[in-house]
Amino acid sequence: MRDLSTLPRSTKSTIVLATDSLLLPLALWMAFGFRLGPLDPSSPLGVVDPLAWLELADIAVIWLGSLGVLAAFKLYHIKLHAIDLDAIRRIAFCSAAIGLYAAIAAFFLQSGSPRSIPILYGASFFLLAVCVRIAALRILRGLADIGSNRKPVAIYGAGAAGIQLAASLKQSRELEPVMFVDDNPSLHNVIVSGIRVKPFHTLRKAARQRRVEQVLIAITSLPQSRKEDLVREMRDLGCEVKVIPSYVDLVSGKATVDSLISVSPDELLGRDKVDLDIPEIAKAYAGRSVMVTGAGGSIGGELCRQLLACAPSELVLFERSEPALYEVERQLRPEADENGVVLHAVLGSVTDRPAVDAALHNHAVDVILHAAAYKHVPLIESNEVEGARNNVLGTRTMVDASIDAGLERFILVSSDKAVRPTNVMGATKRLAELIVHGAQQRSTRTRFSLVRFGNVLGSSGSVVPLFSKQIAAGGPVTVTHDEVTRFFMTIPEAARLVLLAGAYAQGDDLFVLDMGEPIKIMSLAKRMIELSGRTVRGPDTPEGDVAIEVIGLRPGEKLYEEVLVDDNRLMATPHPKILRATTTGLAKDKLTSMLFAVEDVVARRDNGAVRSIASDYVDGFATKHSESQIVPFPLRNEVG
Repeated sequence: MRDLSTLPRSTKSTIVLATDSLLLPLALWMAFGFRLGPLDPSSPLGVVDPLAWLELADIAVIWLGSLGVLAAFKLYHIKLHAIDLDAIRRIAFCSAAIGLYAAIAAFFLQSGSPRSIPILYGASFFLLAVCVRIAALRILRGLADIGSNRKPVAIYGAGAAGIQLAASLKQSRELEPVMFVDDNPSLHNVIVSGIRVKPFHTLRKAARQRRVEQVLIAITSLPQSRKEDLVREMRDLGCEVKVIPSYVDLVSGKATVDSLISVSPDELLGRDKVDLDIPEIAKAYAGRSVMVTGAGGSIGGELCRQLLACAPSELVLFERSEPALYEVERQLRPEADENGVVLHAVLGSVTDRPAVDAALHNHAVDVILHAAAYKHVPLIESNEVEGARNNVLGTRTMVDASIDAGLERFILVSSDKAVRPTNVMGATKRLAELIVHGAQQRSTRTRFSLVRFGNVLGSSGSVVPLFSKQIAAGGPVTVTHDEVTRFFMTIPEAARLVLLAGAYAQGDDLFVLDMGEPIKIMSLAKRMIELSGRTVRGPDTPEGDVAIEVIGLRPGEKLYEEVLVDDNRLMATPHPKILRATTTGLAKDKLTSMLFAVEDVVARRDNGAVRSIASDYVDGFATKHSESQIVPFPLRNEVG
């Protein structure tokens, strides 16, 4: 294919003209066949013979004249990849001219052939010329696809912009349009430009199966707010997303080609994606009623999406935010119906025991994935009481309800910030881990486990959405410190790890993902700027496009994060990138004292006391508030 594409234009034109010239005698034979019947027993070959009606010289005159018509219409100038209605119209006019010439020639030559032959001759040539070009295009594209690595893309919007985009992508060696996606139900399953139009839930399934790796939004009439919503929905699928501006905007200067450039989460990892498609996951959840707390969040929503492929009998979306619950239920409902999963959207808080008990009882829940948490470090630094209420007491409520209901499994979604934390959010997550560890000591039926991972690319608390907005605005990109590093993973990886924790859980387990080396946030910022098609502006490159500004560490922020206190405790699992660890917790009386203390300070709204409790019970946490109005509680045990 590449050898053909590099041929000179004159050589390509000669090949096309030679092919058309060979089609002319075939078209003449077809004309006689249509008129007289293709089979003729009296003929030596058993087929109709034009020489029975025309002299060889007459055929030569018709053929040479037809060649002249071909040359006049310059069909060889039509690019093979640009076969459209205009090209077909041009071939039709040329075919009509060939038929007209043949009729005039037959009249003056007094051939005596049927008068309809010239009309059938022109029609036959049109049919052959169009079919040969389409067949050649199909063959060349098929040859080009052999051994190629074209990225499968979906086009969101089957309107004029989407159709034009699909036509362009079909000529691309890098991208392959595999489906249209459109919200209009009347277009579903309609074939547009050779590509079938599908509903949004089909895109979600295709993305999960990696049959689509990139989504191009090609609806130019959408309001900006709706485009932003679409981009968020698409990024939750784990695909690269690009918004295609209209051609009018490109010409007028309102949009530039730079606006097409985007950054996929996988390009920022600095490592290969971890393959977490393991059969054990589906077996662990198939036929069970599964409840996800915090279902409207980034991780909770992705957990629900991946669970639908595991064939649970019921999926309970438990969420305190009405808008978030409405949106995730709206997105998941079509796929749930398609997979035969009963979907329940339940409004409620993890701190409300009657609401939790009702959800577990009404839907006969077998497994809980506890993803509900306050996780934004700066916010919890100034709202310590609410962080403790939600992250600590909320986890206690979920654990107690799970034990009383006799659930099969309970999986806590934790954070690497729980290891030797320097902020209240990390400290409350560590206290939640201690609660789960203590629950396993008093439960003989429910298997409790927890999973820790680092920052999640594309989640609401990640730096990536912030950096993307800052880059789009021309900068500056704000980094807290030159040396700050973080472990990163994608949203699908994080959700899959949580599901694996449930599948591999033996009881009192801690699971972590081998996420490779930590990434410097400064390097991440530079990479995002470069992948966005811009350059970094600095002292040595004053002509750059986007500057990076160091603004200092935020309250409670560490230079680096850890996922374990002691790496020697790591044990292998059936997956080489998934590791299991065991941790020690608090003695039963100390755990009880800690919970009483948290209940007391939450009731009294004592922010400083929250820090004191964390300092007493969480290894590595040092409070910045020395004042406390509570009676000191027993000192902590050493915890991992």
